[in-house]
Amino acid sequence: MMVNSTFARTIDMLHRGMSTSSLRQGVIANNLANAEVPNFKRSDVTFEAEVNRALDTERRRPALELTLTHENHLTDWEPRDYREVMPRRVLDYVSQTNNNGNNVDPEEEFNLLLKNQLRYMLLAQSAAYEFGQVSLALRG
Repeated sequence: MMVNSTFARTIDMLHRGMSTSSLRQGVIANNLANAEVPNFKRSDVTFEAEVNRALDTERRRPALELTLTHENHLTDWEPRDYREVMPRRVLDYVSQTNNNGNNVDPEEEFNLLLKNQLRYMLLAQSAAYEFGQVSLALRG
C-alpha cells in the first residue's frame, strides 16, 4: 500500500478518529464514575480541532512566502503534519456545578457519551465502506 495515497490517508484518519473515540469513552466513563466525589474535576479529550488546524496548514500556503537567507532564520509558514497531532486529555477547572466542588454534570456526560458512540459507529462504517470499495475494485 502506498503511504501517500488517498486511501492510506483516509484509513489512517479513520483509525486515529476511532482510537480517539475509544480514549474519550474511557474519559467520559471516568467522569461518570466520579460524579459524586468531592472536588473531582471532569476531563475531556481534545483532538479534532487540532487535526483540522494541521490539515488547514497543508492546504493554505501564504500568498507571499519569505525567502530564508540563513539556516537560523524563522519561517513565516510551515505545514504541520496531521500525523503528529495526538489526542490530549485536559482537565476542566473552569466550570463548577455542585456545591462540593465537583463539576461533573451526569446528564451532559451521558449526552457526550451518546455523541461519542455515534461518532465511533460512523467512523467504523466509513472504514468498512472504504475497504468495501477496495474489495469491489479487486473483484472487478
